[in-house]
Amino acid sequence: MRIAMVSEHASPLAALGGPDAGGQNVYVARLSEELSTRGHDVTVYTRRDSRRLPERVRMPGGTTVVHVPAGPPEPLPKDELFPHMPAFGARLARAWDDERPDAVHAHFWMSGMAARIGAHAQGIPVVQTFHALGTVKRRHQGRLDTSPYERIGVERHLGRTCGRVLATCTDEVYELADMGVPPQQVSVVPCGVDVEHFHPQGPTGTAPARERRRRLLATGRLVPRKGFDQAIRALGALVDDGPDTELLIAGGPEAALLDTDPEAERLWHIADRAGVRDRVRLLGAVDPADMPALVRSADVVLCVPAYEPFGIVPLEAMACGVPVLATDVGGHRDTVADKVTGRLVPPGDPGAVARAARGLLDDERLRRRMGRAGRERVLARFTWQRVADGAEQVYRRVAVGHAVPSEVA
Repeated sequence: MRIAMVSEHASPLAALGGPDAGGQNVYVARLSEELSTRGHDVTVYTRRDSRRLPERVRMPGGTTVVHVPAGPPEPLPKDELFPHMPAFGARLARAWDDERPDAVHAHFWMSGMAARIGAHAQGIPVVQTFHALGTVKRRHQGRLDTSPYERIGVERHLGRTCGRVLATCTDEVYELADMGVPPQQVSVVPCGVDVEHFHPQGPTGTAPARERRRRLLATGRLVPRKGFDQAIRALGALVDDGPDTELLIAGGPEAALLDTDPEAERLWHIADRAGVRDRVRLLGAVDPADMPALVRSADVVLCVPAYEPFGIVPLEAMACGVPVLATDVGGHRDTVADKVTGRLVPPGDPGAVARAARGLLDDERLRRRMGRAGRERVLARFTWQRVADGAEQVYRRVAVGHAVPSEVA
């Protein structure tokens, strides 16, 4: 099949860890790579954000990345890209006049908007993955939500009119239903993890030496919604009880730039107030080659945001055989099996995080058992091969006009 991926702000070539570079970039890159290895002709269309970028880049696995002129050729926050989507869509329409894809997979709501413009004239089927929904973001961020006003209306329209919505977790199906998108219009295909890279044993990669006997790790983009403040407050409660525990936080800019990062500064203030500054280490950006070793160095991986559309970090931890302590939200409910591969706790409750962490840190046999169960769960459900199986099934059926069943792919 000829498959077009549209990912307006999340290029598969981008360095991870910035404010708008994270799980979606990984998803697009790895799904495209897996589909290309199966013989599909895959092209990813992403916005040109630098004059120095070539028009086309061939990725090692065979996927082609096309940098589409839409707006100024410079980095822009994704919430400022909305006015440029008609131009993006017009460019797609011209490209697809020359090479018509069999199916288009749009990633994020603005990509869906551009993809519909590009696909409309030729009736090309569009599969939509939102990666995050505006209703959820607005519910949790309120007036701090910087999304364009039009977002929720566009998402509702896309969900009702696209060829298929490909949701990444069961929770999203319910959220879409509340928006008027019927469940029979939705297939659930989760995100995945590289189980060869993230592995319980590995010869490569380095991790910081321990400064304390026990280690908690939190990793992700250095933005408030990831809940690193909750992890620090939980560490404060743990330290009050005496355990010799440290917390490492990986993500954000290079370590040398953390001193000027607003979120890093906020976290240091929280650590000061909690009395644990000497037990918290902000690592900044970590080389992807070192991430498995860093994960394996932890006793427990914390994933404690207030909301999480999916979350790849729990999969990375489980693939490495490390138990996960996660908030009971969004995609975590699908990935983390409570009391089997880790623990689920209520969001916004650092006391609950501390209590659950204490139970895991005090029981090495339990941690080992959960680690083994986590690895088995990932191998059974969350490899990129399984993800590609589900996506491929959806593409084939929308391309020939068949209805796609609503059960989990």
